[in-house]
Amino acid sequence: MTSNRTATVTRTTSESSVELTLDLDGTGVGEVSTGVRFYDHMLLSLAKHSLVDLRVKAVGDVDVDAHHTVEDVAIVLGDALREALGDKSGIARFGDATVPLDEALVQAVVDVAGRPYVVHTGEPAGQEYVVIGGNYVGSLTRHVLESFAFHAGIALHVRVLSGRDPHHIVEAQFKAVARALRAAVARDPRVVGVPSAKGAL
Repeated sequence: MTSNRTATVTRTTSESSVELTLDLDGTGVGEVSTGVRFYDHMLLSLAKHSLVDLRVKAVGDVDVDAHHTVEDVAIVLGDALREALGDKSGIARFGDATVPLDEALVQAVVDVAGRPYVVHTGEPAGQEYVVIGGNYVGSLTRHVLESFAFHAGIALHVRVLSGRDPHHIVEAQFKAVARALRAAVARDPRVVGVPSAKGAL
């Protein structure tokens, strides 16, 4: 079983520069600066409720659009999760959570099997066009989930079961994913080796 489940990943393009460090065995401490304040809020919630310590420093062309920075941070977050998981020995592998935020309710289910896949359903009509916090467009939520999952190598199902307030709908998704991840990456003392009948993930 890997004792040090941490990773530091950087990514630099003509559109953004990202440095990210995470510790899967943390206490949910977050230090996040992306230039997109609402995204910072979501990533801090992700850290707090997953118990993953997360440090993110990103500088990007947010004067053009938040898209590039948001996407690149999600890519790096996925890469870092995959690296920190190592050979995945001794972990629970699966996680699921249903999380409310006032009127919003979201279910997230994750399998860190190494096979990336995303199913994202249930957002109310028009959610993708809503602008939150000045520069976070609602359509970015699905894009974050896809970029993160494909780079992390995880299967991720997110279902918005109810919701009216755009902020709550996004935040409940991040919190549900966080709680599902918390369960999936947790060490289980009863698991010997890799949790797969194939012997590899």
